[in-house]
Amino acid sequence: MKRGWMLAAALWALAMSMSCGAALAGEGPALRLAYQDRIGSVMPIIALREGYFKEAGLDLTPLQFSSGPACSEALYSGAADVAAMGDTAALIMAARAPGMVMLASHATGEGRHRIMVRADSPLKTLADLKGKKLGVKKGTSTYGGVLAALDKAGIPAGSVEIIDLSPSTMTEALFAGSIDAFAASEPTPSVAETKGARQLVDLSGLGNEYPIMMLARKKYVAANKKALTLFFAALKKAEAYAAAHPEETARIMAAQTGLPLPATKAALARHIYKLRLDDGIVKSLSATADFLVREKVLPAAPDMAVVIDREFVN
Repeated sequence: MKRGWMLAAALWALAMSMSCGAALAGEGPALRLAYQDRIGSVMPIIALREGYFKEAGLDLTPLQFSSGPACSEALYSGAADVAAMGDTAALIMAARAPGMVMLASHATGEGRHRIMVRADSPLKTLADLKGKKLGVKKGTSTYGGVLAALDKAGIPAGSVEIIDLSPSTMTEALFAGSIDAFAASEPTPSVAETKGARQLVDLSGLGNEYPIMMLARKKYVAANKKALTLFFAALKKAEAYAAAHPEETARIMAAQTGLPLPATKAALARHIYKLRLDDGIVKSLSATADFLVREKVLPAAPDMAVVIDREFVN
């Protein structure tokens, strides 16, 4: 409890200092973006590197985190105005924090989540995880995918010991023997592969597109339509850049993640980078929400008619 209070206080102090900085800058509409340092974040990373936000007249403050739940906390605490997170974190936020809306998905990819083991591990199938320790960050889209994969295979979730880990510590924990396997989104699995890990399974084939969503408070949206219009225009330019310049995009993301270029290209190929909020995304979100309710991760599914805002992307 004390730890949560301290985190909230720190984020609030960060929010206040950045709000003051933005006010002094006076460069146009201001927006604080919480995003992840992951392969799924091609659009915001490209937009920042190429100066698309500044070019659009937007005074954007970037806040980089290593997981969706951390971005979610930044949004909830008021440290961020817009936050990027996977579908499970987005649904948890929408269900538990009234007034949040989903504005867009900026990446999808059925195969972007993978379960990894050491190369010499005797584990061969998902069923082999029974009685084993599996590292995964709870509250993430990977976590939701793991639960869905276990359910589809008829494996009771309680038969696998889930260890709540940050993606940044998973590879080290795997090779130290603290866990038997880990599940994560890219680039964590590819990083582990460069150090001698191998894939057990990926989390595709479950009817989930694993959209990475952009969320904001409804009150913020109502008061900052110009800033959000400029924000999504800049992301659209980044989407076009990534499509037109795949080699340069791979080099940029390799530098961002520290992955070798070939591994970066393989990780990028597991994603589709496109701004969307179409019926396919909503269907995927709805199916995941219903599953999370059955698993008692969510108390109730959020009303998609209320939490989906298609004003900026459709």
